Amino acid sequence: MLRLVSVLLLAIVCLFGQQFAFARPGQVTVITNVEVFDSTGAASWQGSVLIRDGRIIEAGPKVKAPRGAKVIKGNGRALLPGFYDVHTHWGPRATPSALPDVAANYLASGVTTVLDFHQPPEAFQPRREWLGQIPSPHVNLVARMSTPGGHGADWSDETTTKWVSTEESAQRAVQELLPYKPDYIKVFSDGWRYGASPEETSMNEETLTALVEEAHANDIRILTHTVTSARGALAARAGVDIIAHSLQDRALREDEVADILASGMSYAPTLAIYEPRRPGAPELDMESASVRMRVWKYGIAEENLRTLFEAGVPVALGTDAGIGGLVHGDASLREIELFVEAGLSPADALIAATVNSARALGLSEDRGTIEVGKRADIVLIEGKPWENIGDVRNISLVLVDGVTVFDAANPPKPLPSILPARPAASLIDDFERADGRTAIDTLPVTDLDFGMERSVITFTRRPRQAGDHVLSVTARMARKEKPMAGVLFPLSRGSVIPADVTAYEGVSTDLFGAGDYTLRILSLKGMWEAKVSAGDGWISFKIPFTDFAFTGNADPAPAWTGDDLLQIGVLINREAGETAWFEIDNIGFYAAE
Repeated sequence: MLRLVSVLLLAIVCLFGQQFAFARPGQVTVITNVEVFDSTGAASWQGSVLIRDGRIIEAGPKVKAPRGAKVIKGNGRALLPGFYDVHTHWGPRATPSALPDVAANYLASGVTTVLDFHQPPEAFQPRREWLGQIPSPHVNLVARMSTPGGHGADWSDETTTKWVSTEESAQRAVQELLPYKPDYIKVFSDGWRYGASPEETSMNEETLTALVEEAHANDIRILTHTVTSARGALAARAGVDIIAHSLQDRALREDEVADILASGMSYAPTLAIYEPRRPGAPELDMESASVRMRVWKYGIAEENLRTLFEAGVPVALGTDAGIGGLVHGDASLREIELFVEAGLSPADALIAATVNSARALGLSEDRGTIEVGKRADIVLIEGKPWENIGDVRNISLVLVDGVTVFDAANPPKPLPSILPARPAASLIDDFERADGRTAIDTLPVTDLDFGMERSVITFTRRPRQAGDHVLSVTARMARKEKPMAGVLFPLSRGSVIPADVTAYEGVSTDLFGAGDYTLRILSLKGMWEAKVSAGDGWISFKIPFTDFAFTGNADPAPAWTGDDLLQIGVLINREAGETAWFEIDNIGFYAAE
């Protein structure tokens, strides 16, 4: 499979090669006649910056361009370190949603390092390979943990978000993630839902502390979804590195501020996701109680940001972009503006967006300031944003590792939004592998209903007959209307590379277990489903693709093409509180006879 991924990525490189070139060894670039805001805390200064092999090797007023160097004329523009966004979601419902478009948006906004909270660990490797072949900021992939019944566990299974509630389970969960090499871990430690819906479960201090200690022992930093003041102090006592949301249920007490300051943690308030009225939006309806509540909570968020900043807590930049309609890239710039609106000076806002964020992530020795030896992730801007923060939107040139990745005078051409599809294997799984992975080396995932009250599903491999095995699936249906549970089989690791099934006629599988079932296909266009009924013995099914109906809200429904499949699986619908089971074997695709 890895060889196939490499071939596909080579094809992408060929597609992109006309508009993007990686740095050549020994390449020297000099940016001349710029006013530099280096984020060290010093006043801006005028001069030039010399770059070789992606690093700054000289910076100052007397830097000369060596013979043969590539010269970028600054013409008096401002030069700053690249911006950060430590809280983003590169998901299918984001704006934009396709990976190359998201990367391009961040570069056009001067963002050169981001954290993506949205991917299951299975997707880390293929996405890293994809990102390595296109113009992109540095993208750090973040694993997730929550509590059973907590935020983050209300919409995902444990292949996506680990559920822990004790010190031992937290330590074991960190160990389970290590083979995927997560750059960071996000913990949904706070179940408060902003007073808008019932509170979910929260992580106790003992579990969070054990989780942090185990992660730190493996050189992994922790960010938390924390939105209440008391749990902000709890996160600090547990040793969390970054609070990745605003504390907004009430003003912080002095002892809570002291706990947060003493811990050395950073604070990324994600004001952009909470802003009551975004630029260009209609006026707020202050007659609405929910609107008044949102405005009040945002006021608390601003107050707590000022309190922590004035106390000396480092402020970092995160947005939650990709969620709630926030546009990737634009939200990062808006966050910088909101820092200033909340009371930070423009210079302090820029430092938060650069070196403070780098330091929070443990990267400040490598980047975040314009200094000799640092990575040449830099942004050229028209204006002086340390005096007028609105100038951050005047991005003219962006370099990552010393390579120009965005030039406003020569906008890049759009890149293909998906990886080339690969031909699907006829057999997805016969459940003969003892390691729990499918025959195509993917990890099955559970498909559950959403919310705190969820169906519980487990599956295990067991013998069917001598030398043959099946997947046995058991579900306890949630006590709510129309509960659902099922098991899905990704067609590539992390469902990143689409599968082409145009060589086949339909889906084949063996089922055992009386009742009605739904076969689901997830494609890049949406979901397609077909109904089948099984009996008390094994039944072999062949369901043509023509029997699958689109289940989304698109009007008109997209046409079936068969060249963009991501997952296939079996679902069960039973009455609330019931226990259900079925067994499955030999799932795959069949060709015309």
